[in-house]
Amino acid sequence: MSTSSCAGLKSKCEPACCCLPYSSFLFSLLEAEVVEKQVRSTTTLLKLSRLPFRKTIDEFNFSIQPTIDERRIRELMTLSFLKEHENPIFLGPPGIGKTHLAVSIGLQAISQGYKTYFVSAHDLIIQLRKADSDGKLEKKLRSFVKPRLLIIDEMGYMKLDIGDAHYLFQVIARRYEKGSIILTSNKSFGEWGEMVGDPVIATAIFDRLLHHSRIFNLNGESYRLKEKRNKDKLEK
Repeated sequence: MSTSSCAGLKSKCEPACCCLPYSSFLFSLLEAEVVEKQVRSTTTLLKLSRLPFRKTIDEFNFSIQPTIDERRIRELMTLSFLKEHENPIFLGPPGIGKTHLAVSIGLQAISQGYKTYFVSAHDLIIQLRKADSDGKLEKKLRSFVKPRLLIIDEMGYMKLDIGDAHYLFQVIARRYEKGSIILTSNKSFGEWGEMVGDPVIATAIFDRLLHHSRIFNLNGESYRLKEKRNKDKLEK
């Protein structure tokens, strides 16, 4: 423990110093330093995660999305899927909370000390394209393999060419049975062959992604459209 840290912690605990045995006082100092290190670690993991916003599961309105099984979502929050290297996959139309769910699970993972990284499918491909052109593809691929939890958001908004499909396959293949992926997509699995551009590569991706997966098919009205309609009603 550093002298400055000890001095700062000691000043916080001094009132208890007179009435506590030295061993108890020392334990209090050590406990406070452990808590401080945990806070710093969580802050660093949050910064490195690139999460687009911070919304917890308690902020998710399950009542207006009846197709979502709250029990199954709450089970994901235990993070048992990380230990099994499983991949939660959220499928459904835009605006129904897929990203919110992914982010809330990411926040829970970070709170438990797991390195987490969030990236849209579009940005993932763009980064890998650039790394490849710069001769740094291997290094970039390793950066997507390293996190315990990788969140790939909005799969399906960008049609992939053969090269892009190979990039995606390499990320998924290298993480297979080594780290979990949370994936959100507005496309059903039946549409992935067209989106990926090569049915053979699509099948290879499915084989690894779905082998250990938990699939959630979401339906319902977009939150954003619903809020817009309610706002318009209030303004009339």
